Amino acid sequence: MQGIRELYKMGRGPSSSHTLAPERACRLFTEVFGAYPYYRAELFGSLSLTGKGHHTDTIIKETLPGECEVFFSLDWDESFPNGFYLQAFDENHQETHRWTVFSVGGGTIEIKEYPLSIQDEIYHEKSLTEIKELLRSENITVLDYLYGHEPGLKDYLLEMLDGMTACVENGLKSEGVLPGRLNMQRSAAKLYHESMDISVAERKELRLMSYTHAAGEEYAAGHACITAPTLGACGVMSALMYYCLHDLSVEKERLADALAVGGLFGNLIKQNATISGAVGGCQAEVGAAVSMAAASYAFLMNLNIDQIEYAAEIGMEHHLGLTCDPVMGYVMIPCIERNAVGVLRAIDAAVLAKYMSRVRRHLVSFDMVVETMNETGKQIPIELKETAEGGLAREFMHEH
Repeated sequence: MQGIRELYKMGRGPSSSHTLAPERACRLFTEVFGAYPYYRAELFGSLSLTGKGHHTDTIIKETLPGECEVFFSLDWDESFPNGFYLQAFDENHQETHRWTVFSVGGGTIEIKEYPLSIQDEIYHEKSLTEIKELLRSENITVLDYLYGHEPGLKDYLLEMLDGMTACVENGLKSEGVLPGRLNMQRSAAKLYHESMDISVAERKELRLMSYTHAAGEEYAAGHACITAPTLGACGVMSALMYYCLHDLSVEKERLADALAVGGLFGNLIKQNATISGAVGGCQAEVGAAVSMAAASYAFLMNLNIDQIEYAAEIGMEHHLGLTCDPVMGYVMIPCIERNAVGVLRAIDAAVLAKYMSRVRRHLVSFDMVVETMNETGKQIPIELKETAEGGLAREFMHEH
């Protein structure tokens, strides 16, 4: 598996696969080859079908140092469904360099012509079963395992925690209309205000949902957020961390540890299935985020590794088959509300895991449900995988 640093990253919204990944690729292209006067980017797959709504063309033009033409195409001969060709041209308009870039989810990129160190395997175990066997054979904790493999990871996660809380705080302070043709009003500040005058039971839930709306509205506005595992699903973990810090007064050091534990489960999903909505639907984004957050919250509840696994498995299992059908190609509807519901389900999963594990041994392993998610994703029609050509996106267009 890759490092957890490659799972949690700061980047501008609205979409890690559509804005952060192309931005990273264009910056690296310039670092490797230098500046050229002319560029051409040809987008394929979800990048082409929903690139306008995600501002993919804008981020590419803003990042490259020369004049750039961006084309939205459909005929893509590569094996991975989401990517683009990037070309540089000299003063005579002669091609000098060309890359084939794959946006594989969460802002992570692969380049056909250029190996990347971010693809290096830091963790040699391939499954949670293997990791648990190692923990028991060496008598170490999951944090020993993670921090032993990635020196300095905790300091990095403290930075990511600060980024998450800043994202939520900024969203709670902001009002107005989000960019795009939906003309959608920001709701986070109003939701938080509503939470002040309701029952204690509802207050907790509404505040959590206001925090997810705050993060979601920030990425939808193109502002900086933290992938967890993607920008489109970042509201789940950001809201949970903000809630634990500000409402439950959990220490930052412990929250960084919780991010590490959640990151392990996100990494396993990324390794053995996908965190790309263009590949696996929204089960790969919000489903993965709920699984990660459930594991993090279970850790904060002082549950053991088997119970943490149970929580993560519940979080993933009950999002199987969830489609990715963004209305008008924007990461707003139904994405932000899915984050809001998702953070509640993450906490529910951890609580259920705690008490259900006292009743009976759970029969479905985390590895099993990840493999199921991977196979389910392959069977979801392309129209329901971030193309905005089916599902709610299609019905909305019929009505409007």
